[in-house]
Amino acid sequence: MQGAGAPGGQSRAPCGTGARSRPRVLLLTYLLTTLDLTCLFMQFSVLPYLSRRLGLDSVAFGYLQTVFGALQLLSGPMFGRFADQRGARAALTASFLAGSALYLLLAAACSPGLPGTALLFASRLPAPLLHTLPAAQMVVADLSAPAERPAALGRLGLCFGVGTILGSLLGGTLSAACGIQCPVLVALVANLLGAALSATCIPASTKGAQAQAAPPGLFMVMFSIICMDFFRLDAAQAGYLMSAFGVLLMVIQGLVIGRLSSRFSEAALVRASVLVLSLVGLAMALMSTVFHFCLLMPGLVFGLCLLNVVTDSMLTKAVSASDTGTMLGLCAAVQPLTRTLGPTLGGLLYRGFGVPAFGHVQLAVNLLVLLALCRQPTPRKADKVQ
Repeated sequence: MQGAGAPGGQSRAPCGTGARSRPRVLLLTYLLTTLDLTCLFMQFSVLPYLSRRLGLDSVAFGYLQTVFGALQLLSGPMFGRFADQRGARAALTASFLAGSALYLLLAAACSPGLPGTALLFASRLPAPLLHTLPAAQMVVADLSAPAERPAALGRLGLCFGVGTILGSLLGGTLSAACGIQCPVLVALVANLLGAALSATCIPASTKGAQAQAAPPGLFMVMFSIICMDFFRLDAAQAGYLMSAFGVLLMVIQGLVIGRLSSRFSEAALVRASVLVLSLVGLAMALMSTVFHFCLLMPGLVFGLCLLNVVTDSMLTKAVSASDTGTMLGLCAAVQPLTRTLGPTLGGLLYRGFGVPAFGHVQLAVNLLVLLALCRQPTPRKADKVQ
């Protein structure tokens, strides 16, 4: 139904989001996403070292991650319905407030005089409301024209790269210079700031089709433990390695993926990404040093980025705008499902068979997916345009 007086038959903008304010809201959404991901990777940089200091082994660390993933998995559809009913402002504000509670409990777990292990597991309890990235995708998809939507969603991938770099560098540097509690306190303040900005500057209601990022593999789920135990890196060195990962992500996402998507069909790109990830799995099975990982990192990032962007585009085209939040919740459940099963399975594989097991699993799974994809008919490039 068209809005009254809308020129050219265009639908009226969502409540509180005029044509002039859309670029400002989009920019703020990108900044909030970067802020959230920076805090997330600051947490990733200190969590395995805090767990080890509290006496948890790799399997117990996997259980910790599984609790977090299970809570997010179960809450995804409910959060989507909440976003449908209450709007993007409430969704983003609730997510940042939940993040503030998480980092407050995590900071308490760093205090020697408190029950650290109990507080560490308690810090996973706010997970049902931690869905900042899917909420940001809802805002970006709604405020972007259909033709611009893949590029607009792709910029969230750049936010992921920036967050990876800043979070890893800050987490490792601050923990080395000021103690393991410092980056957690910085993340707490940043999340409170994000909640305030979301509550005051994000429109009350936005709706649009959603997409989700490609789920990480077992190796990436256990990457922090592998950096500490297998590569023998301290927090700062692991932060530098993750920063290099973020730089590669930004370069590939910003300069390579767009050109490939304009020349090849989505089906061909999905097959190419799965093939690359299969080869990376083979190389990972033979990996023995951090130098070897640096050599295979470009292929790993390329495969993950390519799969991420293409699935984002395909899902965006397939989703109706009538149930935005519900689809958001269903899509957001994919990554928590990986984080639910991945840490426990990854911890058992790592303890029983070592790092090469991740390469073998990645190779086998991607080869099976590739065989399934090759049995499907290949659409023409023109079929990308719906």
